[in-house]
Amino acid sequence: MSSPAEYVLTLSCPDRPGVVAAVSGLLAGRGCNIIESQQFGDRIGQRFFMRVQFSAVVGEDELGAAFAALAPDFGMEFKLRNVATKPRVLIMVSKFDHCLNDLLYRVRSGGLDIEIVAVASNHPDLRPLTQSYGVDYHHLPITPDTKPRQEAEVLALVEHYQVDLVVLARYMQVLSEGLCAKLAGRAINIHHSFLPSFKGAKPYHQAHDRGVKLIGATAHYVTPDLDEGPIIEQEVARVNHSHSPEDLAAIGRDVERVALARAVRWHAEQRVLLDGHKTVVFPR
Repeated sequence: MSSPAEYVLTLSCPDRPGVVAAVSGLLAGRGCNIIESQQFGDRIGQRFFMRVQFSAVVGEDELGAAFAALAPDFGMEFKLRNVATKPRVLIMVSKFDHCLNDLLYRVRSGGLDIEIVAVASNHPDLRPLTQSYGVDYHHLPITPDTKPRQEAEVLALVEHYQVDLVVLARYMQVLSEGLCAKLAGRAINIHHSFLPSFKGAKPYHQAHDRGVKLIGATAHYVTPDLDEGPIIEQEVARVNHSHSPEDLAAIGRDVERVALARAVRWHAEQRVLLDGHKTVVFPR
């Protein structure tokens, strides 16, 4: 008998009785062992969400076919992933290095179970940092006139590296509506949570002038609506009058790192399910 493999099943469907019983019965009938199970019924949207992690000796194809046969009975949308298959990630960055460096370190130290296959940037500055981790670096300059060509190069990288997830780790460019559509549900961005109050340059100086008491960061899926995609994670830190604008910016970098790393980890572990303009998150 072959050694058991570990899988994650995520699903959503109209909320109705019998979904959990049908899923658990299917797994039990094939000798699967449930390791972790979480579910949520959205009473407002009348939709049901579920994440099941389990071990099985039967193959992925057989399991996928079984759930594909079950899905029409419940109007079910599902994804099945072998846990041993690491998501392949392309990171996009400009000149700020804190989120990039944090993700690279977490992967190298074993704290984040993804494979960073490449980094792309509209500036050359972070090539030495990236290559010190043994990761390919692609300098893709961009101007208003070259934006369509540059974004085509981004998509070429996604295809070449067989990318599962694109992470905008302080990539200071707005993606076009077309690129957002092609990366829907598989691109994550991070930004400070002062928006929309403090727009433009030097947001931490603006916040300091207004005497803010909380510094925040938001990680969300990328959509054509700038910085308004479905939120995955947010992090905050309390500040006070004694903090300078530089202190606020430093604290902001810390909360951005934490929020982005959690969002990437939860997405990689299939703990995030889209629910319209929001998300259902099943953290550990």
